[in-house]
Amino acid sequence: MSKYIAKNSDLIRNWPDWVREFAVKYGSKTANLYVVHGNIRDLLPKETEEGEFTFAEINQYIAEKIFGNEDIIAYYDRSNGVSFCTDAMEGEYEAVLSKRFPGTAKDDFISNDPEKSFYYLEKYFLMRIPKDRRTSSPRTVLIIDYAEYIIPGGDLLRFSDVDRYCLVTLNRWANNPEFTEGDVSVILLTENLADVSPRLVGSSSTVTIGVPFPNESVRASFLHSREREGLLMLDRGLTPERVASVTSGLNLMNLDRLILERHEENKALTMEYLSRKKKELIEQEAVGLLEFMETQYTLDAVSGHDFVKRQLRNHAKAIKRGQPEVVPMGYLIAGPVGTGKSFMVSAFAGEIGIPMVTFRNFRSKWQGESESNLEKVLNILRSMAPVAVMIDEADAFLGDRDQDGDSGTSNRVFAQIASFMGDTSYRGKIIWFLITCRPDLLPIDLKRQGRAEEHFALFYPETIAEKTALFTTLVKKLKFGVHTFPVPDLFKRYEHEVSGAEIESMLIRAMQRAVMEGRTMISKKDMEEVMEDFIPPVYPHAIRLQNLVAAVECTSKKMVPRRFQLDNTRMVQEIQELKTLLGERK
Repeated sequence: MSKYIAKNSDLIRNWPDWVREFAVKYGSKTANLYVVHGNIRDLLPKETEEGEFTFAEINQYIAEKIFGNEDIIAYYDRSNGVSFCTDAMEGEYEAVLSKRFPGTAKDDFISNDPEKSFYYLEKYFLMRIPKDRRTSSPRTVLIIDYAEYIIPGGDLLRFSDVDRYCLVTLNRWANNPEFTEGDVSVILLTENLADVSPRLVGSSSTVTIGVPFPNESVRASFLHSREREGLLMLDRGLTPERVASVTSGLNLMNLDRLILERHEENKALTMEYLSRKKKELIEQEAVGLLEFMETQYTLDAVSGHDFVKRQLRNHAKAIKRGQPEVVPMGYLIAGPVGTGKSFMVSAFAGEIGIPMVTFRNFRSKWQGESESNLEKVLNILRSMAPVAVMIDEADAFLGDRDQDGDSGTSNRVFAQIASFMGDTSYRGKIIWFLITCRPDLLPIDLKRQGRAEEHFALFYPETIAEKTALFTTLVKKLKFGVHTFPVPDLFKRYEHEVSGAEIESMLIRAMQRAVMEGRTMISKKDMEEVMEDFIPPVYPHAIRLQNLVAAVECTSKKMVPRRFQLDNTRMVQEIQELKTLLGERK
């Protein structure tokens, strides 16, 4: 290990996990090229010997905390060119190169053109390595920021000549035994690994290190530091620890922004303000790829589906009691259109009191951008835990491992999602809800145990009592005024299969009639005329197919209505017949 790390072994035990991992990899002397990615644009905590925290940006953090500003630490990015940790280091660099390359302009040594700067940096690195290998080498570290603009991801055919030069140079450095033995290390910084050339990131000679979002204790330490500076103004009853507990998903830069804005306005941070701004900032951080779902309902607002509600309530109790090990990794919610699948999921989120987000389309026509978008979203989800994630129309949204025609993008995206969903360290912390009316089109990889473990199905109400209960629930949800009349009598005359969405549509039409006549309440006559006039959508084969595939997917027989409790062979045969009738290929 380096002299600095060896001298400060007591401090190492208190370092964040990613820093300790870096120190171990560096100390092993088996690699010299590192890619540090993730939450690198944030303030990073440095614990002092007194146990207090100071905060620094990534370049300063690596130079001071990991390497102690010793030997030679150089920086490079496409904007600023080459710079150094101290003026003395820069002076030595220029003096050595001026002697080696007399007549060369000093600006070439620190140029932002990588073809110039990388050439001179390499010559300098090699000149610093002692010829006698028995002599210990002085350490040299080069930190390259915004690596995605040096060696971008994507098709090699799209690379410019400069991009190719950088890729070849960095690959050559990574495999140069002189660099490894001579203690020359190159650190690339990027937010998303997918933005950097996979030829470099995926190389066996490259080490990748992920920087996570700050956890609750780090946020609390940061808030205390701002409190000592007189910048943190809290509403009555709030403490730094309480604020830290409700700001998961925010990095320290965003948290600092909230603190300074309220201080400038001479207003205290309140829970209402924190809740609202947290959602805004996370949606901005996710560049529109995540959206918070607002819910004011619990499972009490859901009519019918008693077995599913009972199971979800049991899981909600486990989450509240801190028993995530008994909570499913994810749920598959199936059933025909109009059965309230999305509403059921949002009501469950309200039941357990954790935020719920929904994926928006992260796919892009530009190669590599879809993977980069997804990486950013998954990093944010890690930081937000506990969180529920809803993916509606999951069969179309998630794609398949075997899709063709987009240069492998769909395959890579699918692999990213499947791997993340299967990480058991997030059990009870990141809860997935895959919603679809065609679960048969979802890849088995996502439906298996360890990912979407519980398969629930919602069906249309069967009995008059179930339809009446659903009618009453929807009246409460819509907050419509309805005159008292025998609702079951209406459904006795209205015999066809009806979904919750159709009942809601009929209620809205009845309310429209009342409003047009200057009334504020729905009458029996309004409902009778609407139900008499209402023509349900005519797609019985599609609905039958959706019911059957939902029944087949259920992980419990108790939730399947009697009319769908058929012999498996018979059900599979009917499903195939319906698919053929509907013109589906499989």
